[in-house]
Amino acid sequence: MLVIGLILSIFGIGLFCWLIFTLAVYALPFFVGLTAGMAAFHGGAGVIGALLVGIVVGALTLGVGQIAFAVVRPLPLRAAIAAAFAIPAAIAGYHAVLGLSQIGVPSLLWREVFAWIGAIFIGGTAWTRMTVFTEPLPLRPGGASQNEPQPLLTAATRER
Repeated sequence: MLVIGLILSIFGIGLFCWLIFTLAVYALPFFVGLTAGMAAFHGGAGVIGALLVGIVVGALTLGVGQIAFAVVRPLPLRAAIAAAFAIPAAIAGYHAVLGLSQIGVPSLLWREVFAWIGAIFIGGTAWTRMTVFTEPLPLRPGGASQNEPQPLLTAATRER
């Protein structure tokens, strides 16, 4: 019975780590949506209204961030947008790894070390996801992609 408990604990921690890395890029929209929802609730919108405001504002934050990253050309501005998404993810990753390390690491120093390493990796994951998924597609003036193969035979060459 002890072996089954240990195996399930390992799978549970692995699932939680996978979830942290998968949802890392959504930390900033979650924080913004939560703040907007709390402001709406304190403004008298009620529970349902605050929930709707939080979801809409969080989705808009993610959409605007990804569109801004795809449209903006200067590298420092793109780095600032990616950092705006990566820093909250790193903070959330720090606290998540610190909480997980309290389960099995007795030393305070090693908990902090693991938490900082987790923050770096989770922040880097959010940075990478932000830069990979929103790469701009280079377009020619005609609208076709430069990497797209062009047809060899056209109507003009077939008629000759």
